[in-house]
Amino acid sequence: MAGISCRHIKKQYGDLEVVEDFSLEVADREFVVFLGPSGCGKSTILRMLAGLEHITGGELLIGGQRMNDAEPGDRGIAMVFQNYALYPHMTIKDNIAFGLRRLKTPEQEINQRVDHVTGLLGLGQYLERKPTALSGGQQQRVAIARAMIKTPDVFLFDEPLSNLDAKLRAHMRVEIAKLHKDLRTTSVYVTHDQMEAMTLADRIVLLNAGKIEQIGTPEEIYSTPETLFVAGFIGTPAMNFLNLTARRRDTGWQLSGRGIELNIAATEFMLRDGQDVVLGLRPSRIRPVDQGFCGPILQGVVSLVEFHGDSVLASFTFKDIDVASLMPAQQRPNEGDCLNFGFLEEDVHLFDAASGTSLRR
Repeated sequence: MAGISCRHIKKQYGDLEVVEDFSLEVADREFVVFLGPSGCGKSTILRMLAGLEHITGGELLIGGQRMNDAEPGDRGIAMVFQNYALYPHMTIKDNIAFGLRRLKTPEQEINQRVDHVTGLLGLGQYLERKPTALSGGQQQRVAIARAMIKTPDVFLFDEPLSNLDAKLRAHMRVEIAKLHKDLRTTSVYVTHDQMEAMTLADRIVLLNAGKIEQIGTPEEIYSTPETLFVAGFIGTPAMNFLNLTARRRDTGWQLSGRGIELNIAATEFMLRDGQDVVLGLRPSRIRPVDQGFCGPILQGVVSLVEFHGDSVLASFTFKDIDVASLMPAQQRPNEGDCLNFGFLEEDVHLFDAASGTSLRR
């Protein structure tokens, strides 16, 4: 078993606390992604797991064993870095086998294990080349092979795809997903790219300023964000936000402000009369509708249309507020068109304006 248990872990540099009370349980064979903006603490936490950073407070267990003071080589982990960290003077085979040779592993076993991992990663034909003769994606596969060959209990990935171009990132994302299904090794993966997190993770740990904002499956994080930060960070294009005030009415609630009046039942939310709220709507849930649409309507003038291939992102102005609508390219409006944009109440997210927390029951 190679589960990871982080119990109230902290990290300080002098008086500066960069990770505050981090607690997380990672199950054996689970793929967990740390996601968040630059400076949120995700790489620092990963380096504490690896033993490359001292843990200021709390307790770290890997496979049930306390690892706070254990050397990196004694933790049963292998780490894949952002910059590949390959030895330029060595062949690909020697780079992959380097760790085993330091452990005085018999050469016959080394050859067998090199053949196995390079077969899985499609590197067999490159074994006698030097790293400079390989593409970025091939070099990253070499770095993964070098980690794999040690048969670790835990894989740690520190933004391994950020140096690759978009097409290669997409390809390597698929390769890593396939590799995890084949090996079923406990994996912790750090990224600021939400697409990587959404496609790879069993669970996402979304971090902000050294704290956990939300933990959940990709579907949970996207569909039921628990805070305004999560709602704004997850999803492309970004969620629309309207600052309003909730007023109780006989038929439900009226959300109003800046000339806006939206009537909804709001049975899924816990509201107080007079409460300042933030209404969130994903652009994909706002579409042009006819005047007879049975639901809230935002009427606005289209100010910008961005062509995305199969879809277009139309920005329109509603009561001096910019709102975005993502729609099929066949429904593409023209700039200057005055249209009715409707949405369903089931697609509404409501957050308390003061605390930023979700008001969903």
